Amino acid sequence: MKSLQELAAIREKMKDKVAIREASDNTVRIVVGMATCGIAAGARPVLSQFVEEVNKEGLSDKVTVTQTGCIGLCQYEPIVEIFESGKEKTTYVKMDAEKAKRVVAEHIKGGKVVTEYTIGNYKA
Repeated sequence: MKSLQELAAIREKMKDKVAIREASDNTVRIVVGMATCGIAAGARPVLSQFVEEVNKEGLSDKVTVTQTGCIGLCQYEPIVEIFESGKEKTTYVKMDAEKAKRVVAEHIKGGKVVTEYTIGNYKA
């Protein structure tokens, strides 16, 4: 990196790749557990898929994708919590990239929780 302009160009290029934004006016927050247990269970591709889907669907002005440390339920990793204004959080467990696509399509866009992926409906 040799100049401020080069840094600005890199930042602009990476904007679509990283949808981790400040949660000021966003109504939906997607939080992926990225502690060691989550990463070992496959949380990185889940986080990446959520970022990609939110960007692809043009939802980045209303939806924040972020990460957190340990959520405390290691046996259910990868775990994703969705916080929506005025609603109880939804906790999805044993997530993968394909499930993330469905959650964005049905829950985030469609407003319908994908109940079979939630912690209350998980079957070992």
